Amino acid sequence: MFTSLINASELQQLLPLKDLVIIDCRFALSDTNSGRKDYAMGHIPHAQYAHLDEDLSGPIIPGTTGRHPLPAIEDITQKISQWGISENTQVVVYDQDHGGRAARLWFLLKWLGHKKVAVLNGGWKNWINQGMPVSTNVPKVSPSIFLPRPNEDMIFSVAQIEQNLEQETHLIVDSRSAERYRGEHEPIDPIAGHIPNAISAPFAENLDSSGLFKSKEALSKRFSQLLKDYPANKTVFYCGSGVTACHNLLALNYIGIDQAKLYPGSWSEWITEIKRPIAITK
Repeated sequence: MFTSLINASELQQLLPLKDLVIIDCRFALSDTNSGRKDYAMGHIPHAQYAHLDEDLSGPIIPGTTGRHPLPAIEDITQKISQWGISENTQVVVYDQDHGGRAARLWFLLKWLGHKKVAVLNGGWKNWINQGMPVSTNVPKVSPSIFLPRPNEDMIFSVAQIEQNLEQETHLIVDSRSAERYRGEHEPIDPIAGHIPNAISAPFAENLDSSGLFKSKEALSKRFSQLLKDYPANKTVFYCGSGVTACHNLLALNYIGIDQAKLYPGSWSEWITEIKRPIAITK
């Protein structure tokens, strides 16, 4: 059972199994249809495609939600069932490289109670670099019945973030790049900065120079220094829209630390209310 990461060689060995579902999550903000095009040109055999905006997010409510709200439980449950995922299915998810998009579906499945889901280490880029098989066939899938068991303890709301500004019971962790955290550069959202009292932990620093996750020892050292004395259930991760923050949650899970939380609305939701405070680091 793979529950956090899976390597390309391990996935290749699993390909003949019947109770395996592979989901391609390639996506780019600059061209939101590029992932679907890339999938059509070639994908891991038996993989199905999931679109971040259409499949893994709920509808945007201008002035209220962030850019990628969590989907309604009934909607994502229907998608999961259509993909043929049931309780005993081993699910493997991947994107073009670092796993930041794939980690979103990993988190959704974990949130809904599915344990056997892992992100492909190094994604499509590493799969190709290792000369692994590629297909252009769209698989025929028999739908299943997926029964969600949502764990609301994995979610932290914007109201809880606001309350935490006063009580500071939880450590808030910003998963964006250090430049975006400091407010020096904001290429996506209309306002720069970070949530007051949040610390910076860019998700990309979970990876080594080859684009693979660092060793468990290196990741354990990283998060020990970042989280200090805060237990996992008192830490909350956010990013720009609740997607790449899941990468940090995945890294924690990989080293055996569970119960950390996600603020799904993240920075793009936080700034929809002008009264919410913003911090800039100079």
